[in-house]
Amino acid sequence: MGGDFGPEVTVLAAQRALKFSKDVELVLVGQQELLEAHLERLNLSDEPRLTIHHASEIVTMDESPAIALKKKKDSSMRVALNLVKDGSVDACISAGNTGALMATSKFVLKTIPGISRPAICTSLPTAHGHTHMLDLGANIDCSAEHLLQFAVMGSVLAQSVDENPNPSVGLLNIGSEAIKGNDTVKRASQLIEKTRLNYKGFIEGNDIYTGTVDVVVSDGFAGNISLKTAEGLASMVSSVLKAEFKKNIFTKIAALIAMPVLNAVRHTLDPKQYNGASLLGLNGIVIKSHGGADVDAFFNAIKIAIIEIDKSVPERINKEIEQYLHNVEEEKV
Repeated sequence: MGGDFGPEVTVLAAQRALKFSKDVELVLVGQQELLEAHLERLNLSDEPRLTIHHASEIVTMDESPAIALKKKKDSSMRVALNLVKDGSVDACISAGNTGALMATSKFVLKTIPGISRPAICTSLPTAHGHTHMLDLGANIDCSAEHLLQFAVMGSVLAQSVDENPNPSVGLLNIGSEAIKGNDTVKRASQLIEKTRLNYKGFIEGNDIYTGTVDVVVSDGFAGNISLKTAEGLASMVSSVLKAEFKKNIFTKIAALIAMPVLNAVRHTLDPKQYNGASLLGLNGIVIKSHGGADVDAFFNAIKIAIIEIDKSVPERINKEIEQYLHNVEEEKV
């Protein structure tokens, strides 16, 4: 029910997901009458793999997480997460209020033992494919231990989603030298170095999109600013190119000649392909879709959920954290 478009997008994306996978079963959580009308219009009323679970309330995009958590106990978001908790479904996908989703997910599902806070992780395009970056805004103030946990979770996600047995991990900093950065980042680097992760040390902001590492770790403050800066730059470059190509008849001809290349670049950098951020560290799979996602983008979020289910991502994170904590205890002895 969430996002800018609600069922107009989510139901159509669900229809596409049913065609994509013959094994997936989807539960639409929300106001039953409204959802039934959408299914009827799409001739999906009798589809056995697509069912409705009624929820009477909706968390609006501007509601505070506290209000959503305390006063919206029958919201589509809360009900969907309850279904994950009781094992009725394997994952929850929402385009709704990010803060409310994070707070409610942590309250309902709890975090994996050894994980203090969930983190938002998504894939970003690079010169050589993509990288996974976390945290992107859930945790503004982080300790060194939090950053270590993010590194472990990001590495497990990259192993699972990309089938990369040994993903490289970098810690975002203001320089690559060991003397650079604040005490938290320096301490986090020391902790990560003691793990069995493929840790490459500090990376800078310009390394994010060059594909220097497979996983970029940062606190939510720096991560969110990095992401929003890149989105703004991409939008500006697109606007400038359009304006320049429309200047006169010669630039318009040049635009026609360059169109195949421009379309290829647009496809490579299309944010729809990267929609679907994972809330890592929870006892369950929760995928956050962009609020403005269209059908293609929301469908991609569903595909990410399917992959994480198939690869048992929470269980693998749990196992990796257990191993790390075991090693720490052995060192103390």
